[in-house]
Amino acid sequence: MPAKEMAMGNKDLVEQFLKQVRSGIKPDDAQVFMADTVLAHQMNAENQTTVSRTPNEYADHIREFLEMFGKFTFEITELIASENKVYARWIQKGKHEAEVDGYLPTGKDLIEIASCVYRLENDKIVEYWIQIDRFGFESQLKNNQNS
Repeated sequence: MPAKEMAMGNKDLVEQFLKQVRSGIKPDDAQVFMADTVLAHQMNAENQTTVSRTPNEYADHIREFLEMFGKFTFEITELIASENKVYARWIQKGKHEAEVDGYLPTGKDLIEIASCVYRLENDKIVEYWIQIDRFGFESQLKNNQNS
């Protein structure tokens, strides 16, 4: 039973991290949930990369989202825990408020669908693997520029 209890604690921790930090509500609380250094694996078929981030760098990353998308909504659509890993899927909805990937701001709706697996140690996120529907996102950017 200890593994199940640990997974439930990890699930709750990731849920609070997503609701408070990733949502853009309290980016500076990243330090509460993240280890001093976190490995962020960008799972792109053409070029997988790993970025090392501190909680402060992650908070800056979230502030960049707020600049690009304005005050966006963030909905967790799936959350599954197994031992020291937690899978999350979400939908983020905002407006195109700043240049994104070379596309000038349009003020039009932008939706991001993403999923991530978080690995935790000692009640802190130490590593994650993220996948984003980049094709769907870029399609929106193109369509918004042309309409």
